[in-house]
Amino acid sequence: MAVPGFWQERERAKLLSQQVEQKRRILQKYQALETQLDDLEVLEELGKAEGDPSVEREVQLGAQEFGKRLEILELEAFLNEPYDENDCYLSINAGAGGTDAQDWAEMLLRMYLRYLERRRWRASLIEVSPGEVAGIKSATVEISGPYAYGYLKAERGVHRLVRISPFDANARRHTSFAAVTAVPKVEEADVEIRPEDLRIDTYRAGGAGGQHVNKTDSAVRITHLPTGIVVACQKERSQHQNKAIAMEILTARLYELNLREKEKELAKVRGELRAIEWGSQIRSYVLQPYQLVKDHRTEIEVGNVQAVLDGELDTFIEGYLRRKR
Repeated sequence: MAVPGFWQERERAKLLSQQVEQKRRILQKYQALETQLDDLEVLEELGKAEGDPSVEREVQLGAQEFGKRLEILELEAFLNEPYDENDCYLSINAGAGGTDAQDWAEMLLRMYLRYLERRRWRASLIEVSPGEVAGIKSATVEISGPYAYGYLKAERGVHRLVRISPFDANARRHTSFAAVTAVPKVEEADVEIRPEDLRIDTYRAGGAGGQHVNKTDSAVRITHLPTGIVVACQKERSQHQNKAIAMEILTARLYELNLREKEKELAKVRGELRAIEWGSQIRSYVLQPYQLVKDHRTEIEVGNVQAVLDGELDTFIEGYLRRKR
């Protein structure tokens, strides 16, 4: 960063500055833990010398806090794969189940927005496609925060809901599905996108009405014909800006697709069988006849379904990352 002319290449300088800040943050956490451990050891020796039970209790409380902070740092050490430190895009798509599935997709969107609030990460809604009766068909959220992709990649896959349908006049139990994908934001990706492979559609962005309703066809939907990947953006009022953001998302999706293909080839060489994310049911949320959220990859179960739907996902995400490690 001290090299003359470093700030002339703004994009590269910005990326390197972010990397330095992330590494500095980890180092500071490690140094703070070292200091805390030294202080606890000194305090313990002092308590033994004086025979003061109150000091022993203080050491125990301090050790508990130290353990929690160490677990967090250890978890971040697990996040050492490419782009784990990056911001990301999170997409939700309703699956089988009609109106119930679209309502479930909207419930998932709310759950993740609450989770992001808890972590104090910045979230920006890029695109939302409302359902015909209720809920949403799809949504994409841009997320900025430390290790956003590293954490949220744990949520990729199919999420299953079992409940008494509020849209069924006979109050029968329905099963609904929605797929969640997370892709990292990449500044420079080795992805070739040919203009002839794209179908670009414009449409009027939806809104709640009033003075902020979009009067022009500024929203952009891009379909990558060879892969069938569809991305959309209606965040900005400018069609040009929405197209630029949609292209960023498409680049990220294609880059991740390339990585997945390489992983599958390696898995074949190693003789491993891995489930395709879209077809794999990673978690079930059962509201009737009993209440339980179960992660099928880690076997972690939580009985407080409402807390999970309110964004308490750390147990599942951390459990998955530890098991993967």
